[in-house]
Order: sequence, then structure tokens, then C-alpha cells
Amino acid sequence: MSKSKHHMRKQLVRSTLGVLFVIAFSLLCWSAAYFITWSLYRKINAPSSDFAKYIINATLSFFIFGGGMFLFSWFVRPRQMAFFHSIIEALRRIAKGDFKVSLDVPGGPDNQFGELVNSINHMAQQLNQMEEMRQEFISNVSHEIQSPLTSIHGFARVLRNDKLNHDERLYYIGIIEAESMRLSKLSDNLLKLTSLESEHHPFVPKRYRLDTQLRHHILACEPQWRSKSIGVEASLEPTTIIADEDLMSQVWINLLHNSIKFTPDGGSITVELRMQGKDAIIRISDTGVGIPEEDLKYVFERFYKADKARNRAISGGGLGLAIVKKIITLHQGNVRVESRLQEGTTMTVTLPVEQAHP
Repeated sequence: MSKSKHHMRKQLVRSTLGVLFVIAFSLLCWSAAYFITWSLYRKINAPSSDFAKYIINATLSFFIFGGGMFLFSWFVRPRQMAFFHSIIEALRRIAKGDFKVSLDVPGGPDNQFGELVNSINHMAQQLNQMEEMRQEFISNVSHEIQSPLTSIHGFARVLRNDKLNHDERLYYIGIIEAESMRLSKLSDNLLKLTSLESEHHPFVPKRYRLDTQLRHHILACEPQWRSKSIGVEASLEPTTIIADEDLMSQVWINLLHNSIKFTPDGGSITVELRMQGKDAIIRISDTGVGIPEEDLKYVFERFYKADKARNRAISGGGLGLAIVKKIITLHQGNVRVESRLQEGTTMTVTLPVEQAHP
């Protein structure tokens, strides 16, 4: 607000100075016309009528004023036209996809066109950032798709070998099947994330028991955590919220699967739900491999994987936590991560219990 007031004050000062300049220049022209006619009247006979003198002075001052303004515009117009041409050229470059445009404000930051130039520069910067994100996204998608396709292609060629025994064939077929599932999940997550980032994804909030939903998903994952002898403890306070139940299911599935996936055999997972004011606080903690401290700020970015050398058999596509972040943001909530290498990870989700408006 103060910045807007300051800008309005500067505009008012400029307008006032402009009016004063026009008035001063008009008086100067009138005075010049008066002295010119006075000098002429001394050499020739002056009109006897005061009205005629007034008309002559006014006409002469008008021509002097017009001539002065013409000369002024003649000097200023080329600079203004060059400035407008630079703006048009910058917009043409932006339209063609060249977003590395930076215009200089003529006459310094207080120039009357400063706001226009700054807006164009800001637009170009934002478009350039979006283009860089688009290129990075395409590169990441291509890399993630190429990896399973390479595996499928390679092992399919191996299967052509007639000397393979039955067990070897089953082993290679299992790899192909796993890579196909990985590719299918990647495609599904891409579509899901694209839909969530659009303005047309269905958002259907309703009242339901959050503790019941969490308990259901913990039990649904029982085959996975039992196969690794992982101990699971749940402390779920009875909590009713208004949210999109289907979307929130995606959150708990992703977080629970991540905890199970990166927790070694014999580890433990704790799920806690409690109320804090008007918010529901959900913590999912595990004793897994953990995340390096320098990677914590990137874990919710698309395709980011904290451990690039992690076993591909248990590594995901890098979209799960990006989907979690987007869904929680749609519910006007917050998700944060705390982790230590070889000690475990805690995901904390904060959700308003009242109806969310995306």
C-alpha cells in the first residue's frame, strides 16, 4: 500500500510540474509577443483600437507557443519513438519464444514509462523461468521413461536366446513385468499431477472420520510391512474433518508406502493423529534410511530423488511427494519433513478440520 501511495504521489508531482511548465511557457510566449509588438509599434503606427492590439498579441503569442512546442516535440519525439520501437521489438522477441529480454528505463527509474518497462522485464523473467521448468520437466520425463524402456528392450532381446532355461526365462520376464508396471505407474502419476495442477480437477469435500481412514490404509498395507517384519504402531485420536476423501487417500497411500519402502527389515513405523486447535496434525515416522540434510528442501519437487544411487528396485519415479504436496496445498494445509541419515524420517501433515476451499 505504501509503495502504491508513493507512486501516486510521484505521479501527482509530475502532473503538477507539467501544468506549471505549460503555464510558465504560456506566460513567456505572451510576454515575448508583447515585447515584439511593442517594438514594432514604435517603428510603425500602432492600431488605435485596444481590442486590435489584444488580438494581435494573442495571435502572435499563440504562434510562438505552437512553434516552441513543435521544436520541443521535434527534439523529444525521436527519443520517444526509439523507446517505443525497443518495446515493440522486445514484445516480438517474447512472442517468438525469446524470453531473455531486458529493457532499460530511459531517463532513470523515475521515468513515466518506468512501470511499463519493469512490467515487461518482470513478464520476460517469469516466462523464462517457466520455460526453464518446462525444459527440465521434459528432460526428467524423458529420462524416467527411457530407463524402464531400455530394460524392457534389453531383457526382451535376451529372451530370444534359446539356451535359456525355464527359471532364467521367468526371472527375465519378472524384470520386464516390473519395469512395465513402473512405466505404467509413472504415466499414471504424471496424468494425476497434471490434473491436480489444472483448474478443472474435481474437488469434492465431505465430512468423514480421518482416524478411520488412516486405520484403513494402515491395515491395507499390512502385507507389505509384515513381509519386512516392520512393527507398526498407531495412536489415532478420533477426528472428523471436511476434505476430499479420495484425494487424501492418495496422500496416506504415498506416505505409508514410502515409509515401508525405505525402512529396512525389522524396523518400525509410527502413525500419530491428534488435534491442535482447529487443525489436525498427522505424523508418520519411520526408522528408515533417512534423507541427507542438504536434500530435505527438494524432496517435494517433481522427479527429485534424494539418493541418486538408491536401489532402482525400491526407488520410485520421484512424483509421489510432489502429488502429496499438491493435494495438501489444495486443502490449505501444510506438509513438512524431518529426517536424519540412517535414523529415519518423519512426515508431518497439518490439515484444517473445517471445509477447505482449493
